Amino acid sequence: MNNGVIIVGAGHAGVQAAASLREEGFEGPVVLIGDENELPYHKPPLSKTFIKDAEAKPQPLRGEAFYTGNAIDYRPGLWIDRIDLAGRRLELSGGKQLAFDRLILATGSRPRKLPIAGTELDGVVSLRSIADARLIRELSSDCTDVVILGGGFIGLEIAATLRAGGRNVTVVEAADRLLGRVVAPAIGSHVRQRLETAGVRILTDTTVSRLEGNNGRVSAAVTASGERLPAQLVIVGIGVVPNIELAEAAGIATGNGIRVDAQMRTSEPEILSIGDVASYRHWFTGNDVRLESVQNATDQARLAARTIVGHSDAYSAVPWFWSDIGDIKMQMVGLNTGADNHVAVGEPTENKFSIYHFADERLVAIESVNRPADHMMGRKMLGAGFSPTKAAVSAGADALKADLAAFQAATPVPATA
Repeated sequence: MNNGVIIVGAGHAGVQAAASLREEGFEGPVVLIGDENELPYHKPPLSKTFIKDAEAKPQPLRGEAFYTGNAIDYRPGLWIDRIDLAGRRLELSGGKQLAFDRLILATGSRPRKLPIAGTELDGVVSLRSIADARLIRELSSDCTDVVILGGGFIGLEIAATLRAGGRNVTVVEAADRLLGRVVAPAIGSHVRQRLETAGVRILTDTTVSRLEGNNGRVSAAVTASGERLPAQLVIVGIGVVPNIELAEAAGIATGNGIRVDAQMRTSEPEILSIGDVASYRHWFTGNDVRLESVQNATDQARLAARTIVGHSDAYSAVPWFWSDIGDIKMQMVGLNTGADNHVAVGEPTENKFSIYHFADERLVAIESVNRPADHMMGRKMLGAGFSPTKAAVSAGADALKADLAAFQAATPVPATA
């Protein structure tokens, strides 16, 4: 591989892919391209500690010495115009070209735009990058009223953070409950209760028809029913769109993301895709999914590196996620697709409980609030392919540990390709 591997995208997936290539013994050139003029950084803190602390700095994914010490050619601030499949090269903005033998697309996603009047006003922002977080931090330091559009993880994390900092915060969600696409109704209701107790106003079954401004700066969000919500800062968190344009223009198969097989290869076998942008047939559910999580990004990156050096492992990582919303540490493992019954343990009144989701008798997911031991046990059980009985779940941790140990003792360990 004289031209080596080029990785487009310097987020969690791209950086891990570069690291894993070296860990797997790949000796050819590795070029990592990012569109930001920053050393690659952790994104989860942006909605929490970073925006509330004026002195907070980005947390690098790897120190600068990592790139130089591992002969990883990190190139920040670059935009790719086109993938030339026939010539196996990238055409960069400005006319330069880069040749590759293998290409990894870790292009991520971008915030979905709000299709209403007023989004061009100053003070209307989304959170996806460190630049966005800096802007939110700056604007929130000089405002009283904040409106957050969208009741998903990012919006609620920001709501809790800014409310704790003394802002008047209103969350507007079009659906009938918070976190409707990702967690059980009981979890969403619990989050709502904790946020409202902390002083966050939450409007569900509500949409915003327009944003109003004074002298070019947002001043209010107006709901479809005509209520005017004062706001010197409006944060739009209504989901994301995968960045598939490069792949699509090159004729690579797409569909709610860039389509990949179990080894992370796209429809062009020399091109792989990983992270938020990659859509694949999930080994556990049998459904096509595109997962937006650090775990998914890094595990797919490790597998892509193994694919490039000649292994044939199939992606089988157990998905897990987390979110910190005020005093709630929420952890999720598995996917609740197809779940039709559940077992709840713990005490919501103590802000510590878990919901075990089953599809018939098969454990498919666990959602935990401030019960990290349940989460870790869930990762072990799902990783081993073990479904406990509902009686064992109700009996508690000791019963689950004993049943898992017995299952593992009787189950052969599969070989790795």
